[in-house]
Amino acid sequence: MANKTPNTAPNAPVEVAFYQPDIPQNVGAAMRLCACLDVPMHVIEPTAFLWKDDAFRRSGMDYRDHVTLTRHQSWDAFDQAMTDRRIILLTTKSDAPYLDFSFEAGDVLLMGSESYGVPEAVHQGVPHTLTIPMKTGFRSLNVVNAAALVMGEALRQTGGLPR
Repeated sequence: MANKTPNTAPNAPVEVAFYQPDIPQNVGAAMRLCACLDVPMHVIEPTAFLWKDDAFRRSGMDYRDHVTLTRHQSWDAFDQAMTDRRIILLTTKSDAPYLDFSFEAGDVLLMGSESYGVPEAVHQGVPHTLTIPMKTGFRSLNVVNAAALVMGEALRQTGGLPR
């Protein structure tokens, strides 16, 4: 895993990455979210579904053409592409609430797969892990809902919300 240095571009946008997503409708909804908030989106493959733009039309509507989307063939390819970025994993296996975190321009929010999160090696290799506080007894939010909550706070803190 690449050694992450501090973000070097002070005006770089906050970005979001989805690790090996299982559900094409969630990818479509994420495209819509990212397009509306002008947040670049990454998908780390393989996905659990065939990648067809038509599969995203229903959930992503016509937003697909308005999102900056980068597909990475593997975790290693993504990790190499992000060598100058701070990767922040959203996980239920963290005790650090996202509202107590200081986000920076250029941060990349990493969302795990809907069914299994991320492998332990990825979990251990990212510099920061955050969680969304939830009512006791509940496992997790939908991955796009979780991304929206944390992305909103990261954009608020970094002045990246669209005007």
